[in-house]
Amino acid sequence: MAKGMGNLMKQAQQMQAKMAKIQEDVGKRTVEATAGGGMVKVVVTGKQEVLSIDIEPEVVDPDDIEMLQDLILAAVNQALRESQAMMTDEMSKLTGGLKIPGM
Repeated sequence: MAKGMGNLMKQAQQMQAKMAKIQEDVGKRTVEATAGGGMVKVVVTGKQEVLSIDIEPEVVDPDDIEMLQDLILAAVNQALRESQAMMTDEMSKLTGGLKIPGM
């Protein structure tokens, strides 16, 4: 029984190492989302860090700041959703679709 437990622990450690590698690899990848027909573009890493926000000058209207704020929010939220989906997709390849809390 001790040998079986040792094998289980070894498998768990291997899976943990693979998960860490996937997180590192996906963290280096980026996703891009746009809003307003491409007028606002946001780039986010797999670690859900915003790398850049590009705003086309013609969308900047001092009389309608709320529209610009809405476009920025929409693009950032979409990019974050895509980033999370990318991580979830990669992790599910490792776990075979098994849901692991915190992943």
